[in-house]
Amino acid sequence: MLPRPRPLVLAVLACVLALLFAAVPAQAAPVTVTNATQFTDTSGAVVHAHGGGVIKVGSSYYWFGENRNADNSFRYVSVYRSTDLKTWEFRNNVLAQSSASELATANIERPKVIYNATTHKYVMWMHKETSADYSQAWVAVAESDTVDGDYTYLGSFRPLGITSRDMTLYQDTDGSAYLVSSANENADLDIFKLTADYTGVASLVANPWPGTYREAPALFKRGGVYFMLTSANSGWSPNQQRYATATSPAGPWTPMTDVGDHTAYGSQTAYVLPVQGSSGTSYLYMGDRWGNSIGGSVEDSQYVWLPLTFPTATTMDMPWYPQVAVDTAAGTVTGAGGGPYDTLTARHSGKCLDVADNSAADGATAAQWTCNGGLNQLWRPTDAGGGYVTIVAQHSGKCLDVSDASTAAGAYVNQYYCNGGTNQQWLPQDQGNGYVRFQARHSGQCLDVTGASTADGARLIQWTCGGGANQQFRETAR
Repeated sequence: MLPRPRPLVLAVLACVLALLFAAVPAQAAPVTVTNATQFTDTSGAVVHAHGGGVIKVGSSYYWFGENRNADNSFRYVSVYRSTDLKTWEFRNNVLAQSSASELATANIERPKVIYNATTHKYVMWMHKETSADYSQAWVAVAESDTVDGDYTYLGSFRPLGITSRDMTLYQDTDGSAYLVSSANENADLDIFKLTADYTGVASLVANPWPGTYREAPALFKRGGVYFMLTSANSGWSPNQQRYATATSPAGPWTPMTDVGDHTAYGSQTAYVLPVQGSSGTSYLYMGDRWGNSIGGSVEDSQYVWLPLTFPTATTMDMPWYPQVAVDTAAGTVTGAGGGPYDTLTARHSGKCLDVADNSAADGATAAQWTCNGGLNQLWRPTDAGGGYVTIVAQHSGKCLDVSDASTAAGAYVNQYYCNGGTNQQWLPQDQGNGYVRFQARHSGQCLDVTGASTADGARLIQWTCGGGANQQFRETAR
């Protein structure tokens, strides 16, 4: 007969088990984040992390960003913590006006933090100006022993003597780190390599797009491909975002190409966050809908978060969804709500209405193509009044448009940014057996596959309405 365990042994064993289970962090449950809203923290206060960036430490994400005064001048760099990317706990104002004399009257923008495994320091870079104007064009650097502790301000300067405004940081898998900076009075976007301790600039490694006036950069890597996502210069007003790719931060880089709609859905890039989990890695676009662009101040700003998708290794889509479903344990970020999302299949050919080459550019060709499930074959009908709809491409947020508002038979139908024109408004007309034809409001002509062709790439045009199967499309919800 085995001896019974003594009460003291049982008590010790229970404590050990409790400690073991306590040491294992609970996995975050899936959440849904509502877009184009202000977020609140666990105390109910508004989250002020504008122009910010995220660093993951253990199972927690730390979100740093701008927390400004009513006149838009610097007040704090604030940091919030979450495991699920929805429930944000305020942690600290890690940098304040009192942190250094030159911060008492300053503008601090786009703070980003990376960790140096050699020095064991968390290093923050940011764009610094005086509170008066944007003539200083400096970067500033601070560091801390802990991710959410008070940061020691190390000073400000122009990297290699070059003006610097909107900026971001990128830490590569080999430990090297890079500063990406809107330089030379915003005309260029420079890529600098940092010193080994991440507190200085070692060299300028690339200036890939001179004279193109890009800002709000976000640099990330997917597989072996580096993506650079940027906006144009238009003050507080949102604009068309563009991206480029390379196989090294030093390049060579591709030319910039459009992504998303012509206003980035009313937002501007702040950061792209890789969300890694048991099912892989997804990429979350984190954008600011600046309060100044909607009649307020920076403190009225909202957040626009979207799933980035990748049709190929070197191409990217930024589709709109009113909500984003995030599962940090699985590493998934997907769009939610806002449907229906339909494929439009031509009756005569069985092929899908498609935007050529998955392009997000204005004027990109609308054609038929073998159905393949791509977002560039997915359409979102949106009420335009009077029974008419706009037909919005899901991959780009742009509208099916009769080129130049032509009323001529044979005029091309392309995608173009949605502008309310009647040449973007279509009347669905029942043709029986689940098919409809679409009549253009401005011309009275119908959406048509050129010459009733059954070939991939046959262009969409408008043509005199008739009973042809090449003017009939089946809407299938997806």
